[in-house]
Amino acid sequence: MSTQAKTLYRSLLRNLPPRKILSNPRAPLHQSLRETFESPAANENALAQLKQYDAYLKAQQQYVELIERYNPGMGMDEEERVRLSARRVGMNLPKEFGKEGGGGEKKE
Repeated sequence: MSTQAKTLYRSLLRNLPPRKILSNPRAPLHQSLRETFESPAANENALAQLKQYDAYLKAQQQYVELIERYNPGMGMDEEERVRLSARRVGMNLPKEFGKEGGGGEKKE
């Protein structure tokens, strides 16, 4: 295997989504990639197609990172998102009755 092919193989493995290690450490996709690179019939067309797959996997990772960076409220519930939106414009939401000690009887 040439140096360029080894580099491409490692890059593909690095860019594949992580998977849980079960009884068989190699996924069918990993086995297929390894067979493709080890076969003497791995011609320039196959390597060019694998380069395109590698570029696609890198683009997918970057897309996920950008979605997470520019949409930080995706994993939040509605109440938390509203509270943070209000704080962003300089407002604080009023405390609701019965929550966080608000609205109860005052003791002196």
